[in-house]
Amino acid sequence: MEQKERIEHIAKNACSDVNVALYDINLKRASKGLIVLIYITKIGGATINECKKVSRIISEILEAEDVINERYFLEVSSPGLERFLNQKKHYVSAIDEKIQISFADGENIITLIGILKEVLPESIKIEFEDALKEIQLTDVKKAKTYFDYKK
Repeated sequence: MEQKERIEHIAKNACSDVNVALYDINLKRASKGLIVLIYITKIGGATINECKKVSRIISEILEAEDVINERYFLEVSSPGLERFLNQKKHYVSAIDEKIQISFADGENIITLIGILKEVLPESIKIEFEDALKEIQLTDVKKAKTYFDYKK
């Protein structure tokens, strides 16, 4: 099993133990070592206490099983109010939320804000100012949930 897959397996089990869901995992190389970023979520948002519990469980297993044989730093947090939508499950979790999306439209890249209405096998449907637009997932360049700080 590849290192990232092993860490993901450990993280999923830790999240299950704490009654939260694994949102995403990122491994980043830095001059000081490997940075392991684990994002957890639940309806209503994950608490700091839940992040601590998940971190403790993962840390103990990583050490006991020597999963990472180099210097590393483990960070467990919520993905935040504005979370990136990188996987289909991320889109599904954001249905009926406001999102900001950049997508290819011919030669142009268009960035719009709308309400994610539906996730289909190959596309998503977003409501922009009372018009529903279907966008192919392969055309999406960047997408994230959007929080309007002005309200």
